[in-house]
Amino acid sequence: MYFAALLARTEDGWEASDTELDDVETLSDLTDLAREASVDEDTVLVYIEQEDAWFGVVRVDGEEDPRIYVSDASAAARSSYGEILLTDELLGREPGAEDEIAALEELVDLDGTEDGEPERTAPAADTDPDDDGPDPDAVPAGPIGELGVLADLGMSEKELLTLQTDALSEIAEAVGAAEVLETVR
Repeated sequence: MYFAALLARTEDGWEASDTELDDVETLSDLTDLAREASVDEDTVLVYIEQEDAWFGVVRVDGEEDPRIYVSDASAAARSSYGEILLTDELLGREPGAEDEIAALEELVDLDGTEDGEPERTAPAADTDPDDDGPDPDAVPAGPIGELGVLADLGMSEKELLTLQTDALSEIAEAVGAAEVLETVR
């Protein structure tokens, strides 16, 4: 089960709203949604959580690039909403590399066999002499992103890293939006 909320800072404090992510397919879509909720290009926090598995915070300040924190990247990678947050840049990958590789694999049969030959099986992982270490496309377990995403709003990096259950309530309390958040929960 997912829950998503928008916290938009205004000159009168914070405004909160729960939000549907059905039409959100990319980080750009999510950023646009946040900017629409913004008043005078003030800060908007988008909070997404998958119950007891992971949560993510996207901070949008005006026209600046979004800043992202995800509590558990490997758990988020198994989620359609998590995949939106786990951009190539956040994961330290070359942008679009996966798309280029997939397109090449579609054009060329890269398994090294001739048509009609049985496919060769790869040697076991523990006996592979060409093993150069971990898979560069693997998503790391644990937190990823900008730890200081909420530091100037009242939540330190250490506090963000220690959040477990009910993270949204603790974030809202730290930034001063706890009361308005309760209206949408």
